[in-house]
Amino acid sequence: MASTENTSTQWTSTQAYLLAIICLVAGVAIGYLVRGSASPETSTPQPTQAAQTTAPASETAGMAQPGMGGMQQPSPEQMKHMADAQAKPLLEQLQTSPKDAQLLYKIGNIYYDTQQYPDAVKYYEQAAQLNPKALDVRTDLATAYFYAGDSDKSLAEFNQVLKIDPNFANALFNQGMILWQAKNDMNGAVASWKKLLQTNPNYQNAPQVQQLIAKAEEHMSMKPGTKTDKPATIR
Repeated sequence: MASTENTSTQWTSTQAYLLAIICLVAGVAIGYLVRGSASPETSTPQPTQAAQTTAPASETAGMAQPGMGGMQQPSPEQMKHMADAQAKPLLEQLQTSPKDAQLLYKIGNIYYDTQQYPDAVKYYEQAAQLNPKALDVRTDLATAYFYAGDSDKSLAEFNQVLKIDPNFANALFNQGMILWQAKNDMNGAVASWKKLLQTNPNYQNAPQVQQLIAKAEEHMSMKPGTKTDKPATIR
């Protein structure tokens, strides 16, 4: 049994590495999640937690951060301060309108965009409770769960979104990403992406997603124990 377990671990980590390389080659924003409020045709992907943390320090040192205009990324404390300052007027409005789902969503977005994911979850949850069929809110809630470190809760929330609308493109896209990155479930990821393409023929990144599916299926057929000249894990 021990040898079987070792082979299985090697196979999974090798596949995960290869799929990460495929993502770069395909030129699609895989390794990124899309916002629930974005149109499937125009959505701007956001880096997933895995994408943010797996690059070697030597490769990221001195690099400009996305959206920072070449400046060094603010510290977590600075980001928190920025978020609280930006949210303050909306939080004041919330005192007189505590059941305003759209207001709660806006506050959640501020904390999401400043990477304060537990705070984003707090306000997204309240907004979703008030409007359970707001799929954009629930998709962002599911994504915030993932960024906050709870992939199981994230996937459960995506399942709820897809019960309401089985074809909701951004939920299918993100579900596939998290199945791959958090669970090493490439079969599940491919299934989500195939359904995305089948039900959303005008999806902006369809050609690239098709490439990913093809390459993922190719590497899922690798024999256990297949060796590569690359590290088996991404750090």
